[in-house]
Amino acid sequence: MADMGADVIKVEPPQGDDARYVSVGPARGMSGVFMNVNRGKRGVTIDLKSDSGAAALRALIERADVFIHSMRAKAVARLGFSYADVAAINPAIVYTNCYGYGRRGPNRDLPAYDDTIQAACGLPFVQEQLTGEANYVGTVLADKVAGLTALYATMMALFHRERTGEGQEVEIGMFEAVASFMLVEHANGAMFDPPLGPAVYPRTVAPNRRPFRTSDGYIAALIYNDRHWAAFIDAVRPAWASDRYATLEARAREIDTVYALLAETISRRSTEEWLQLFRELEIPASSLSSPEALFEDPHLDAVDFFETVDTPHGPVRFPGVPAWFSRTPGRVAGPAPELGADTADVLEQLGLASANTGVDANPVGPI
Repeated sequence: MADMGADVIKVEPPQGDDARYVSVGPARGMSGVFMNVNRGKRGVTIDLKSDSGAAALRALIERADVFIHSMRAKAVARLGFSYADVAAINPAIVYTNCYGYGRRGPNRDLPAYDDTIQAACGLPFVQEQLTGEANYVGTVLADKVAGLTALYATMMALFHRERTGEGQEVEIGMFEAVASFMLVEHANGAMFDPPLGPAVYPRTVAPNRRPFRTSDGYIAALIYNDRHWAAFIDAVRPAWASDRYATLEARAREIDTVYALLAETISRRSTEEWLQLFRELEIPASSLSSPEALFEDPHLDAVDFFETVDTPHGPVRFPGVPAWFSRTPGRVAGPAPELGADTADVLEQLGLASANTGVDANPVGPI
């Protein structure tokens, strides 16, 4: 939202957001993870348990379009900032709750983190089908899926308000968001009454679905539709080629066998040889990369994906806005805030004196 021009004010407790301390950074409280996900925001520190701090937040709410929080329902209500409380101050506000579990279910009061939601939604289960061992996915998938869901849901509510003038409450359960994400393909045969098969999409959990080993490394390739398949068979002419695997429907029934046959064939040539052939045949393929290598990727460089921003701790290369707009392009909005860096300015804009609010208006620099 900040990258697209919104004035985003991050409200933190006096000790700061935990994400400030979870990874390496140029100064204490400025981890790489925190700096990336909080770039372009203004930062204020408020003790919401104090009367003066709560009054400062209520003053912010009066002017806000959106209120987003990720506290448990009982905690935010106890502080006096439930939807009813906030809507009484600003009826047109879009109020977005980000919970572990939606409030209408029995798990509503359970704490939740990415790992536990991955487990609850079956990610380790499908990883076990694929690799033989239950594992988490190597990224904070649940956190990010929930965040993206909260973003689009908030924007839909803002669009409704633009049409009608009505504010509303929005609720995002991380469990529900990731369950929906997982079941896009994995609902499969279980969707029907009676069920026509298990809740799993066979291709994605086939044990032989993995990067193919080549004579000198690995390659990822998906010889998927019938056009790709026919082009591959015609160019390579493997000994096992037959009408048995000629259609996508037939290959889908024996997908793990198909992957095994492809693996044996692809192992005979180098990665570069296969890349060249697959590009000639317009078959999707890629060599294996790493997150670090993305910083030097020529395609990302050509589309100006990374943006270097000067910060108090030196220049930082941020991953940029992944969407392109012809009229309203976004850009990295600026550095992440030091703890409490904007408290004094924000309070002044609200007509509040920090000395009378009990709020720490002094930015905390490197420690």
